[in-house]
Amino acid sequence: MKSIIGIHEPYFVGKEKKYVIDCLNSGWVSSSGKYLELLKKKIYKLTKANYVLPVVSGTAGLHLSLITAGVKNGDEVILPTISFIATANVVRYVDADPIFVGVDKFLNIDEEKCVEFLKSKTYQKKNKCINKISGKTIKAIIIVHAFGNAAKFEKLFQLCKSKKIKIIEDAAEGLGTVYTKNKFKRKHTGTLGEFGVISFNGNKIITGGNGGVLLIDKKKDYIKAKYIANQAKDDKINFTHNSIGYNYTMSNLTASIIVAQLEKINFFLEKKLNIHKNYKKIFKNINGLEVLDGPNYAKNNYWLNLILIKKNIKIKSKLFSGKFQIRPVWKPLNLQKMFKNYLKINVKNTENLHNKYVCLPSSAFLNKKQINDIAKFATKILK
Repeated sequence: MKSIIGIHEPYFVGKEKKYVIDCLNSGWVSSSGKYLELLKKKIYKLTKANYVLPVVSGTAGLHLSLITAGVKNGDEVILPTISFIATANVVRYVDADPIFVGVDKFLNIDEEKCVEFLKSKTYQKKNKCINKISGKTIKAIIIVHAFGNAAKFEKLFQLCKSKKIKIIEDAAEGLGTVYTKNKFKRKHTGTLGEFGVISFNGNKIITGGNGGVLLIDKKKDYIKAKYIANQAKDDKINFTHNSIGYNYTMSNLTASIIVAQLEKINFFLEKKLNIHKNYKKIFKNINGLEVLDGPNYAKNNYWLNLILIKKNIKIKSKLFSGKFQIRPVWKPLNLQKMFKNYLKINVKNTENLHNKYVCLPSSAFLNKKQINDIAKFATKILK
């Protein structure tokens, strides 16, 4: 056993080294090459997305989504207040203002509260959704599938469509999560809105060390996003650029690692499910602690396992004191220094809720003994 077991570590059990060496030998290590094409094919097959654009990170994918959706200075973007900081940062990258909405028990956007806000506090003017409170246009919403749990947003989806609000899915942690019921049945997270983003950061189920893919619904948006991600190059020979672009394309070298990982996706998802089941079984009979299960309307990937603490205790000073990394969930975005002055919708309960959850180590390589040891340690510091 390692001296410290982290929250989520990479697990290389396939042809990663073989493909990296092949890529190096080919000389195609930058933004072109066979592994980028293989990556796109595998993501097409897995997600059934219309268009797939490999990018350097999930954050880059979110940024491209907002630019391509036409979000700009003075516009507003709705997002849940529980998410990794990048979800809010990209809104400021385009000089737009975030609107923070509280979350449900799965730490995803609270659909009912968001629908209530849109119905009571906005109106339509010239195909734009205008916020009665600020007078600004709400151009987009970012739906985050937190911790691999599919977000509930069927009613919100329809309302956003009618109000001309672009839907962007932050499915950074959602690879392998698929809806199993109702209107979204058989849809992979990230394929429902105009844009969806999946991350391959080092702490994800599938990783290339970094990287991500932008899933796009319409061809015109794919063409625009690809153009911007390639430095907005209009003339490759004379290096003519008529717009501001970014160096956001994934390298073939990174793709070679991800392709090898994707070949084992079913193996990883099965491991993740078994780890979740083991945690559920262990904590079932421990009063005051409960493993958060995924919502019953989706087959979730169980990226991270969360413990719900049912009583008020001070825990943060104890979390990193042992050989297992146990950490709190993200601090609410509306409490971060640079976001405190933006509009907040029903976030009071969220501010209390986030103190009730902690994340357990969930790497795919964990065995039963390690899971039992982690559970014993967690029980000791959380009770």
